[in-house]
Amino acid sequence: MRIGIPSETKTLEGRVALVPEAAGDLVNRGHEVWVQQGAGLKSGFSDEAYTRLGVKIAPDAAALYEKGELIVKVKEPIEGDLALLRKDHLLFCYLHLAPLPELTKRLLDIGLTGVAFETVELDNGELPLLAPMSVIAGKIAVQVGTHYLHQPLGGKGKLLGGLPSTERGKVVVFGAGVAGGASAALAAAGGANVVVFEKRQDRMEQMMRLGNNVTALYPYDDVVAREVASADLVIGAVLVTGAVAPHVVSREMIKSMENGSVLVDISIDQGGCFETSRGTTWKEPIYVEEGVTHFCVTNMPGAVPQTSSQAICAAILPWVNKLASGNWRDNAALVRGINVEGGELVHPALQGMKL
Repeated sequence: MRIGIPSETKTLEGRVALVPEAAGDLVNRGHEVWVQQGAGLKSGFSDEAYTRLGVKIAPDAAALYEKGELIVKVKEPIEGDLALLRKDHLLFCYLHLAPLPELTKRLLDIGLTGVAFETVELDNGELPLLAPMSVIAGKIAVQVGTHYLHQPLGGKGKLLGGLPSTERGKVVVFGAGVAGGASAALAAAGGANVVVFEKRQDRMEQMMRLGNNVTALYPYDDVVAREVASADLVIGAVLVTGAVAPHVVSREMIKSMENGSVLVDISIDQGGCFETSRGTTWKEPIYVEEGVTHFCVTNMPGAVPQTSSQAICAAILPWVNKLASGNWRDNAALVRGINVEGGELVHPALQGMKL
C-alpha cells in the first residue's frame, strides 16, 4: 500500500506521525512510504534520515496526498488538508470530531474512511493510541500550570511545592485515568497537596498510593465546589470515549477561586470539561476568565514534538501495519475506531450529532 505522511499544519504543531525508523520498517514490509518534505524537521528528523531507509519524499502537500492511499498524520485535518483529501483515502489520525461539527460535515462530504486514534478501543475498554499523548499532556499540564502561577505572568505568585515556613500549593485534578494520573503524579512529586476526583474505586486507590500528599475523592457537587474554591491549579482530564466532555466545573465555581489561580483543560480536544473553556493555540495559549488564567491548548503534546513523535509512533505502528495489510476490518479495535465512512457517521458517540 502507498502510505502518506504529511506535514502537520495546526498552529505550532511540531509532531510527525511516523519517525524514520518506523517508516523504514513499513518499507521493509513491502509498502511504498511517502513523507512530505520537511515533515519531520520540527521533531528533529531530517528528510535524509527518511530517504536512507527507502522512504520517498513528496515536494509538497498536494503531491503527498496524491501519492498516498493510507494517510497517517497526528492532528485532525484543517483547511489545507481538507482540500486535498479524497473519497478513496483511508485517514488515520486524531480526529476529536464530537466538538467539531464543521469538520465532521466536511469529512462526510468527502466520503472518506476516517479511523481516529482516540477511538481505537480494545475489548477491555482501553484506548492504546490515546494513552501516550495523555501521559505527555498530563505532565505538561502541571508544568504550564506551575509556570502561569508566576506573578509576572499574571499568577498569584505561589510555588506549588512550598518549603519550610510556607504553605504547599494545592492542585485539584479531575479524572484519574492516564492523563489525570500523570498530572497527579508529577504534582505530588513536586510537593504540592493534590486532590483527585474520580468515580472508580480502583483508580482512587492508585492515586492514594502516589503519596501522603494525595487525596482521592468522589466528585460530589458540594465537595467539588469546596475543593475548587481553595485550589491554586485545577486540571481537567475527563474523557467519555468519542463524545463531548462533560462539564465538571461551573462558572460559579471558577468565580469562587482566588484571582491569579490557573485552570488547565486537557479535555479541550473533546470540547473541554470546564464551563468557561474554549480552545486556544500555542501561539496564544491563555486567556483570563473570572480572574482565573485558562490554558486550553488543543494540541498540548505538540510542544515537545521529538518526545511526542517517538511516543505516538511506537503506539500506532502496529495498527498502521494492520491498516496497510488490507484485511484490517477483521480487527475489532480498529473497526471501533471508525468515525466516518462513505458519508455516514459510524461511531456511536457521534450518531445524532447536529451538523
